[in-house]
Amino acid sequence: MIELDSTHPTPAKCGPIYLIGAGGIAQDAHLPAYQIAGFTVAGIVDLDQAKAEAVAEKFGISQAYDSLETMVAAAAEDAVFDLCVPASAIAASLEMLPDGAPVLIQKPMGENPEQARAILETCRRKNLIAAVNLQLRFAPFINLARQAIAQGLIGDLVDMEIRVNVETPWHLWDFLNDVPAAELYYHSIHYVDLIRSFLGNPSSVMCKTLRSHTAPAMDSSRSAYLLDYGPDIRVNIQTNHGHSFGRKHQESYVKFEGTRGAIKAQMGVLIDYPQGAGDSFEICTLNADGTPSDWQAIPFEGSWFPHAFIGTMATLMNKVADPSAELPHSVEDVFHTMQVIAAAHQSSLEGGTPVPYQNI
Repeated sequence: MIELDSTHPTPAKCGPIYLIGAGGIAQDAHLPAYQIAGFTVAGIVDLDQAKAEAVAEKFGISQAYDSLETMVAAAAEDAVFDLCVPASAIAASLEMLPDGAPVLIQKPMGENPEQARAILETCRRKNLIAAVNLQLRFAPFINLARQAIAQGLIGDLVDMEIRVNVETPWHLWDFLNDVPAAELYYHSIHYVDLIRSFLGNPSSVMCKTLRSHTAPAMDSSRSAYLLDYGPDIRVNIQTNHGHSFGRKHQESYVKFEGTRGAIKAQMGVLIDYPQGAGDSFEICTLNADGTPSDWQAIPFEGSWFPHAFIGTMATLMNKVADPSAELPHSVEDVFHTMQVIAAAHQSSLEGGTPVPYQNI
């Protein structure tokens, strides 16, 4: 019987969290996750103060501030800042934080390479302990997969496949209509980051991102990637957010194949969104004679939303308590994810190799 643990390590010290931004992602994921983890959210601020006050009342936050400057001035010495503002406003918001402060930055790390570079340089100049909230790395089913692979249960990792075939209600996020390659920077960036967390940086990327009649105002809502990790490792990402044909054939999964076994995990939050379906984790290993064992379902608690958001904050808090601790989602690391996304966008713009058709 295979036994794995999907939970996150408890931070050695949990400083009070000060939340910048009271929008949907804060209410739907950040704050519920912090309640589950028992983290204290001591303050919140938003450009819409009435919204900040309503969210503070809903989640039991002691203080809603009228400005970021006021909140920073009142924050405790051991404050941890949680930045949930539009990507284009991240760099300016970071400038207002105290030098040396810990901060969790909501993804993406900008909407283009220039913004990503500006965010990285601001964090370095201010000596911020900065991480990016690309939280799929910390989802419960990914924690299980990481443990299984580390224990050698599936041998050497030779194949990663991520497939998303769902109907996504993009109208809920109409600001994406103004973002070039929105699907790359705001959705499939999760999968590129996840793959990097297992395999490191790819040497190259091929990508095509496309519009869809189901989201005609968006620059892109469907994408296909191939990431190059040499001749022995196949990695691909396929996303289609316009499968408007009911629940039956919607899919959302990540699959790992190794030399000695395989893992398939369902990312249920994307299926029939926003109702969602359950997450699942299954593993198959080879017997001594090379025959496959039965697929085994491993039960676990939690899901990508909101439980993975515990991991991003808990890991940052661990780094604050122990400077020698690893910060896998640091701005330095995620800057590489942004570089892969930028290369994917460029690949899509340049197109494939023309076929030299000849008359026959």
